[in-house]
Amino acid sequence: MDDRNIVEAHCNGLLGTFYCLVPDSITEELLPDDRIIVSCEDTVEIATVKEAGEFVRVKRQKSGLYGELLPCIIRKVDANDCTTLEKNSAEELRAMDVFKVKVQKYNLSMKLIDVHYQFDRNKLYFFYTADGRVDFRELAKDLAANFKTRIELRQIGVRDEAKRVGGIGTCGREFCCSSFLCNFKKITTQLASEQNLASNFSKLSGPCGKLKCCLSFESESQNGNHNKNQEQA
Repeated sequence: MDDRNIVEAHCNGLLGTFYCLVPDSITEELLPDDRIIVSCEDTVEIATVKEAGEFVRVKRQKSGLYGELLPCIIRKVDANDCTTLEKNSAEELRAMDVFKVKVQKYNLSMKLIDVHYQFDRNKLYFFYTADGRVDFRELAKDLAANFKTRIELRQIGVRDEAKRVGGIGTCGREFCCSSFLCNFKKITTQLASEQNLASNFSKLSGPCGKLKCCLSFESESQNGNHNKNQEQA
């Protein structure tokens, strides 16, 4: 079992939902919804604590995670960090407007989904969807000259679009992908068949147009009960 003090957090950047180390220098207990500053390789990001304590330890143990390198928390967000975040958010809104104008200028078929400024302002990310590959080299140069920072344009799929935008599913709850899922699993119609669900693709699909991620949850639950019954027999 991993005895390190670890929390699960979420960041709107590339980190998404991830685990991070709590150093000994942070003596205050971290709770869900606390905002933190995290160091990861060559970047510094702001994130929100999702889970902490025993829940995280049990979850990691079930997943077989142990001793891997993790991002480290620098501190809890303070007043100066809030000011920086406000400036970054304002710059992200400006970046959206600039991007849309530049896309028209270069006549590119790109749909902007989200913009994210690294907390340390070392890189500005543009997440977009497109029907195929897009030659955006001139666009990237133009954006870099405009914002005076490194630019990364990242094409994403429909499931990642739903994850970044968020929303409410047919169950009435927040999308699984934008609330707690760390990774996408392969979902097939066979999972629906195993649960005796009608093969109605429209009812089995989420707002992203793909099969609902929750189909795998029921399958895992049924498999777990089946294994327990076999052990008892």
